[in-house]
Amino acid sequence: MIVSFLSGGTGTPKLLRGYSSICPEFNVIVNVAEDVWVSGNKVCPDIDSVIYAIADIIDDKKWWGIKNDSFVTHRRLKMLGFDEKMMIGDLDRATHIIRSELLRKGYSLTDATREIKNMFGVKAEVLPVCNEEISTYIKTCDGWLHFQEFWVCSKGEPEVLDVEFRGIEKAKLTNDVKFAIKNSDAVVIGPSNPITSITPIIEIENMRMLLKSKFVLAISPIIGNKPVSGPAGKLMRAFGLEVSANGVANYYSDFLDLIIVHSGDTCEFEHIETNILMKCKEDEVRLAKFLINTLREYIG
Repeated sequence: MIVSFLSGGTGTPKLLRGYSSICPEFNVIVNVAEDVWVSGNKVCPDIDSVIYAIADIIDDKKWWGIKNDSFVTHRRLKMLGFDEKMMIGDLDRATHIIRSELLRKGYSLTDATREIKNMFGVKAEVLPVCNEEISTYIKTCDGWLHFQEFWVCSKGEPEVLDVEFRGIEKAKLTNDVKFAIKNSDAVVIGPSNPITSITPIIEIENMRMLLKSKFVLAISPIIGNKPVSGPAGKLMRAFGLEVSANGVANYYSDFLDLIIVHSGDTCEFEHIETNILMKCKEDEVRLAKFLINTLREYIG
């Protein structure tokens, strides 16, 4: 069974770590709209979280960066009067340097990502949804903020008035992404933020049409009326969506076949219930096994 995941950061990488312990070969199509250049290097937070999670080196207390990393360079820069704003670890920085050097040599983001994931021994295909730059901007009462300014600098606290994906109209799905979708038996939308993690994937070019031709399963990132983590709630409200599994299903409804929701949650869409919380590796494996069994039941 060939599965392609759509992924942002945090929620879906947890699931991918569990899934990779059972089935190491699959595809992950990753959001790039939160990417940003920091201190001369290209930082791809969602791509790196996916690679680090599958390689089992992610700092799973924060769910970004590398476990047991040091911050000598970051602190030295700050001492010299240079504020990076994003706190980048020394080991993590090495990934950004390699990526940036590959890009400067003419590699596409897709090819650079493949080189990096191979360096970490990741067998899964990790695919940026596009090679073009897209940037998520959040409209607040104080004006527009890049997503990283909103989430890292402002800690996600400002009221969200609107969300904009700058550059998305010029972005193209890569041939690798098209191939992965077309050759998949199922597409799984992981429990990532529907607005800032998944929308910049499904709104590129004809992705929605590709998804309509496949069996698509989503895992809700919402329990009751609250997100499992992150700012998904206020972002969904800004989009006029109900903060619930039902709101998630309605948002994906034109291509969605089934949604997995938390035990006891209600949903008008075709759904199946289980405990979707992933607090440890055992939980990640449990949910991955449930996902695999569900896919086998529905698509054989």
